[in-house]
Amino acid sequence: MKDIPKDKYEEISDRLKAIEKLLQFKQKQPKEIFLDNQEFLQIMNISKRTAQSWRDSGLIGYSMIGCKVYYKITDIHGLIEKHYHKAKDQTS
Repeated sequence: MKDIPKDKYEEISDRLKAIEKLLQFKQKQPKEIFLDNQEFLQIMNISKRTAQSWRDSGLIGYSMIGCKVYYKITDIHGLIEKHYHKAKDQTS
């Protein structure tokens, strides 16, 4: 997986926070928030094939009920955090 540029990281993080707030309101404060595959694809701006590859390789945790795939929002945050690289100090 390629490193995520800071601006892209912040954009995805902001989208996740907004969706999390909306879902918390909608689901009345559940213990854990789940997103379905389509929501995950939209947030991460990836294809179905990429999501499948990430699941197959164990890069992202998921639950499958019937033919529907769900992701914990905390797992998505963890994935982003794990692959985040801080910008180099430009003041030197």
